[in-house]
Amino acid sequence: MHTLSTLVIIAALSYLLGSIPFGYLLVRIFRGEDVRKSGSGNIGATNVARKSPLLGALTLLLDALKGTGAVALSYVVADHFVAIPFLEQLALGALFAVLGHMFPVWLRFRGGKGVATGLGAFLLIAPKAVLIALAVFIAVVALSRYVSLGSIIAVAVFPLMAWLIGQFHISWVGLALLSIASFLIIVKHRDNIRRLLAGTESRVGAKRA
Repeated sequence: MHTLSTLVIIAALSYLLGSIPFGYLLVRIFRGEDVRKSGSGNIGATNVARKSPLLGALTLLLDALKGTGAVALSYVVADHFVAIPFLEQLALGALFAVLGHMFPVWLRFRGGKGVATGLGAFLLIAPKAVLIALAVFIAVVALSRYVSLGSIIAVAVFPLMAWLIGQFHISWVGLALLSIASFLIIVKHRDNIRRLLAGTESRVGAKRA
């Protein structure tokens, strides 16, 4: 199999898996509603949880498994063709899983922010860096009570930690792909960033008016 064909297969499979809108489907199936028409309008776990904490938790798990599954599929494809660095192919799978979640073809390319999907994908590639990012997330949320701020900082920290730790000797191309995925997740939080700067972002435990 040619290098280009391998990359196209990895990108396509990862995108399609990442684009499964579990949050939208769960709310539609179990509550008969369109989650995009309530709360933040997002299909991710946080907005789904406003409808049902149980469905929110299930969405978080399934969205993370999308990322893990995409990297696992990339592993299977890459295992049959190693002309380019192995981990670069896994990083490509992670990036396109995140892109699929953010821009799902099934929902006119209007998806979620990619945090859970990125977490599931990154976990297989650089688990130690993910654990550090999770610790940062918990610390930031505990101190600030802003989930969005914790997510943004944790995602920003991840590629830096992957580079510093040098886990699995990730190449600069693989690290660049992971960094692009992280950057896109941060960009998807632009509305949260605006609210954080304006002091209007919701805090954990704060009562809604």
